[in-house]
Amino acid sequence: MAWKTLDDMELDGKVVLCRVDINVPVKDGAVTDDTRIRRIVPTVKDIVAAGGKPVLLAHFGRPKGERVPDMSLAIVRPALEAALDLPVSFAEDCIGAPAKQAVAALEPGQVLLLENTRYHAEETRNEPMFAASLAALGDVYCNDAFSAAHRAHGSTEGIARLLPSCAGRLMQAELSALEAALGAPERPVVAVVGGAKVSTKLDLLGNLVAKVNHLVIGGGMANTFLAAQGVDVGKSLAEHEMADTAREILAKAEDAGCEIVLPRDIVVAREFAANAANETVEVNACPSDAMILDAGPETVAYIQGVIENARTLIMNGPLGVFEMEPFQKGTFAMLDVIAGQTGAGSLTSVAGGGDTVAAINASGHGEDFTYISTAGGAFLEWMEGKTLPGVAALEG
Repeated sequence: MAWKTLDDMELDGKVVLCRVDINVPVKDGAVTDDTRIRRIVPTVKDIVAAGGKPVLLAHFGRPKGERVPDMSLAIVRPALEAALDLPVSFAEDCIGAPAKQAVAALEPGQVLLLENTRYHAEETRNEPMFAASLAALGDVYCNDAFSAAHRAHGSTEGIARLLPSCAGRLMQAELSALEAALGAPERPVVAVVGGAKVSTKLDLLGNLVAKVNHLVIGGGMANTFLAAQGVDVGKSLAEHEMADTAREILAKAEDAGCEIVLPRDIVVAREFAANAANETVEVNACPSDAMILDAGPETVAYIQGVIENARTLIMNGPLGVFEMEPFQKGTFAMLDVIAGQTGAGSLTSVAGGGDTVAAINASGHGEDFTYISTAGGAFLEWMEGKTLPGVAALEG
């Protein structure tokens, strides 16, 4: 762990510039889901408890360097105050006189929210002068926005080079979880990767086969691999043009000693609809007018056995069309075992990605993983083995 945490910093009497992700959904002028806001509470509270003055840096939407009224962070201030149970003041800019005056007026026990950093085009261009203008407002920089760490922006990368820097509690938890899952994991390691397209996850698959013992492939991606092996997948979603690539990944996995787990039996239907008439058949018996919508019970039982013998699991994607009855059965049955093994202390389980989190929540296991990342692109790039600029900057 080359990066520092809040525990390594002297915060008493210091202005702490804290990059957070509070890019939350809003409807009719009110926040509709405050999950991201609630997740920054430990960091802000710990800064206040240590005598520091938290000044929050954040983006909201994509204003592309323009002042777009609908993308003002002022809209999240009431939800911030409610979550933090602390007074939150607001500055109409993140640099210059409005920001300086608001920082100077900040009292101990108060929080300051600065206006949308992306109102300035220099933010996304990571221009040194803009980063310096941000840094001039504070004494310490704390990055608690792992979800923005894959962007080399002024408020995520540039400023970290100019001030004593550390990870916030959410960033610390995310990095620790990912290190446990892929950096120095307990073996055997299982990765579950699903989704529609192989083409969007080539880097991910290529990185994982060299790092995990078992790679479970589900969803439309599995159909592409089956088709590449000569299996007729009927009208299933599949990227037939990716056949050569799929075969290359299979060969790479074999060389690395990684078992790729593909469906052995499948649940098929002739229409893509909830409660469509369906049947379970062997993987090589998909009717030409049907589509594969879930893994079959034999496949799920095999996956469950792999998970029961594993010590570490990382998940990015479901096994089937979990949004529709009854094609969620395979994914949910797998999640039951992951949750059980995690609860028993036998498995470290880390998951991330929009569909993945939705599937976990729909199965009722939202509290049963070791760690669930809401970081989206940053989580995926970490799994792909890429360097995240916001993290690298903390490592100095």
